[in-house]
Amino acid sequence: MKISILTATYNRAKYLNVLYKSIVNNISSKYEVEWLIMDDGSVDDTEDVCNKLVGTDKSVTSLFGESRLQIKYFKQENQGKMAAINNLSEHVTGDLWIECDSDDFFVENCFSKIVDEYEKISDRNDIYALAFLKQDLDGNNMGNNFKNEISTMYDLYFKEQEDGEKALVFVTNIRKNYRYELEHNERFVTEARMYHKMDKDYKIKCINETIMVCEYQAEGYSKNINKQFIANPYGYYKYFYEILADMDTKNIDPSKRMYVIKHYILFTYLAKKRLCLKVKGLKNKLLILLLYIPGTIKSIKYKRANKI
Repeated sequence: MKISILTATYNRAKYLNVLYKSIVNNISSKYEVEWLIMDDGSVDDTEDVCNKLVGTDKSVTSLFGESRLQIKYFKQENQGKMAAINNLSEHVTGDLWIECDSDDFFVENCFSKIVDEYEKISDRNDIYALAFLKQDLDGNNMGNNFKNEISTMYDLYFKEQEDGEKALVFVTNIRKNYRYELEHNERFVTEARMYHKMDKDYKIKCINETIMVCEYQAEGYSKNINKQFIANPYGYYKYFYEILADMDTKNIDPSKRMYVIKHYILFTYLAKKRLCLKVKGLKNKLLILLLYIPGTIKSIKYKRANKI
């Protein structure tokens, strides 16, 4: 069994050792681990830190009499996190695939939990990921516990009233068939756009166990979501349109339906697209028509208030 950890990093050198130590603390003779790091054009000392980490992998794993950890460092011109993960994907050799931000880290014994849970479903060909919980630095769950053992990412957030972030452990031979789809050379797109495509053919298994701790940075994507919306409108436009055109919205939570339609109108304006009513469901079409003019007026104000 081999676990691949993919980390895209940009000017986060001071956090990498924390993540590294959490990986080392999870090393076991039962499985191999590879840590693939993509430096997204950092201008701090990320390269020096990573080169030192690459040099430590043999000494750390010699405790087991054989290599159980391999660290590989790559560098690209700055393209954003999603492109970095896409570019790392060709180097993945593990059975399981975990994407971990450079300012996140793993809890103790979590790799053993992951392997144990994977072995329960390893004979199934309809599961694309194991979904675990994330917590913040104070130990608080970053969302709700899962209600169902088997679900999809779409159903979790649009039908099961889930919220907050989850830690996904992908089955590599399925995950390799998908990429983060970036539009118009943008730097960011929500991960959910790819998840929803995977949801059409596969499911996730949900486990109410924490495997990852998250610390948001002031310059991170999540802290600057309005700027991300303005800077990356085409990917978000595609994301919200695909929900309305491709996904089953019959039984989604009413507040989620309004959220999608409002944002579809917002990104129709931001991406300078013509309104398209080729969506599923009469209810969606009527709401779009009803909200289009007031939504566009509000979008104009939103753009003015969030100029980059």
